Amino acid sequence: MRTPTLRPRPSGPPEASTAFVPIAEEARNEAPPAGIDPDKSLSWLRRALPIMRAHKGIFATSLTLSFFGLILQVSIPLLLSKAISNSIEKHTVPLSYYVWWIVGLGLLSGVFGYIARLFLFETAYDIEYDLRNIIYEHLTKMSFSFYDRVQSGQLISRANSDIRSVQMYMTFAPLILVQCSMAVIAFCVMLTISVPLALVAMATMPLVYWTGVRMRKSMFPVSWIIQARLADVATIVDENVNGVRVVKSFAAEEQQLRSLAGAADKLQWGYIKDADLRARFTPLVQNLPQVGLALVLLFGGYMVIHGTLGVGNILTFNLYLLMLQAPFMMLGMLIMMGQRAAASAERIYEILDEEPTVTDALDAVDLVDCTGDVRFRHVDFAYNEDAEQLVLADFDLHVPPGQTVAIVGRTGAGKSTVARLLTRFYDVKHGSVELDGHDVRDLTLASLRANVGVVLDEPFLFSASVHDNIAYGKPSAGRDEVEAAAKASGAHEFISHLADGYDTVVGERGYTLSGGQRQRIAIARTLLVNPPVLVLDDATSAIDVQVEQTIHAGLKVQMEGRTTLIIAHRLSTISLADRVVLLDQHKVVADGTHAELLATTPLYAEVLAQAAEFEAADEDDGPEDDGGRASGDTPLGAMLDAVRAGGRP
Repeated sequence: MRTPTLRPRPSGPPEASTAFVPIAEEARNEAPPAGIDPDKSLSWLRRALPIMRAHKGIFATSLTLSFFGLILQVSIPLLLSKAISNSIEKHTVPLSYYVWWIVGLGLLSGVFGYIARLFLFETAYDIEYDLRNIIYEHLTKMSFSFYDRVQSGQLISRANSDIRSVQMYMTFAPLILVQCSMAVIAFCVMLTISVPLALVAMATMPLVYWTGVRMRKSMFPVSWIIQARLADVATIVDENVNGVRVVKSFAAEEQQLRSLAGAADKLQWGYIKDADLRARFTPLVQNLPQVGLALVLLFGGYMVIHGTLGVGNILTFNLYLLMLQAPFMMLGMLIMMGQRAAASAERIYEILDEEPTVTDALDAVDLVDCTGDVRFRHVDFAYNEDAEQLVLADFDLHVPPGQTVAIVGRTGAGKSTVARLLTRFYDVKHGSVELDGHDVRDLTLASLRANVGVVLDEPFLFSASVHDNIAYGKPSAGRDEVEAAAKASGAHEFISHLADGYDTVVGERGYTLSGGQRQRIAIARTLLVNPPVLVLDDATSAIDVQVEQTIHAGLKVQMEGRTTLIIAHRLSTISLADRVVLLDQHKVVADGTHAELLATTPLYAEVLAQAAEFEAADEDDGPEDDGGRASGDTPLGAMLDAVRAGGRP
């Protein structure tokens, strides 16, 4: 296995193969015990049932205790009826006897209710945990093409508010249904007292059911609109927070406020429409049982007057009807929760049902003892599958182990695409990309990306310490290893001058550091992993030329015996390469040393001159890290003068 220390890679034959062992830490959290049913023909709730079944023990206990608590509550009106009949009217039983029974049943019902709600909320948070992990795990598997077209705000909304809607319904809907079972129990008890009066008391129930059905059908589309527009607002906020520097640099605050206000107005319309539907239907669902109360008083009073029903019995009926009001109020809430949960679940399933386009093959093998032999064979590629214009067309390139190759070309020539295909961020349309003779599609993604380190031109840093950012690919690395990587990338000096050194916490995306400092930390992060293949995608574009020369000196040591691809946008980086490849018209049009291409390929000199002009303009504006201008007395100026003269820098 490779030793992840910072030293030149050996150029000799590899040792005996060993199993691939990833250096990154494995997840220590518990994986969700179940997932979403992949059968798209099922209803949203049936697809989510495996998650509920995974917690059926504690959930069933909660519902059972709730049910027993309801039985105890239903028995209390019966005791009151007997207390009135036996203790107040007939004086056959002491009143204290019923008082103690009612107090005891009330206390026991409270204990059942406490345990039931405790278990219920534990189940709710377990389900939320499972859903959140299922979605996040799926997002980590999705290909780059997915993120190219999906807004981050939409994903954030579905991973937060939509999950909460689904979780609340999955856990509280069964509880509400158990609460509503009180109506069935109460109706059975009322039948034992008086069948005619029981039928009168429940006469309004068909109308309640009809109202609930109408309410459900009306609220579903509105619930979908609300969840979608919540995601739109989240997207705008996310983009403005991440792009705050662009917004402020163009003084576009008012413009973005108008954009947010427009999205908020659309969301407000959805909420108002939702409130309007609630105002129409909820009072009917909640108050129709009170009509039953009036009917009970009317017909029950008539029966009491004519001696066919006792006073205690009519009191029992009234208490049961009052107890039924709460379940029917919750029934209206259940309908609203159900429609919002259905809309949220469909939005979540849209993500979970989408399969990644780049995955491990069933017979994929781990890449071990990588020598770094890179080969592109007749590669055709376009970012959109149906695009007619290819980014790379019949692209051929071979980089032998240990060689450093600079890839040069105009903007849009496909230079960065070469790096993305090598790491299999995308799959080729035709042809193949090979590493050590293996098609990268036949290798496991983990082993492939462990052997190919990429430093991007726009480095991303996490809101963590400098040490943790450098050790991101190898969390177990000690401080000595981290410092060695930082020294090799030229980052150690400025890190040492930070307030807390390597323990300094950088801001979100590392914006508390300069662009050049972020790039140097990104280079150190990749060097610490010590990959046999290194890709530098304009990795020093934000670094001052003088500082860059120091970094190059360190990189030359690290690139010895290591296959390196340099995506070259700056003239100064070409000096690191043994060989230069020129891209044009989506393919390699020239291949050789810098001097050979400069002497034989006019397009190469033209591309370099254009890049030098842009670089000189950037230097005149003032470099980010140190100082210096692109004049003849600087490395950049000398190189620019040489290119203009048609010579070698």
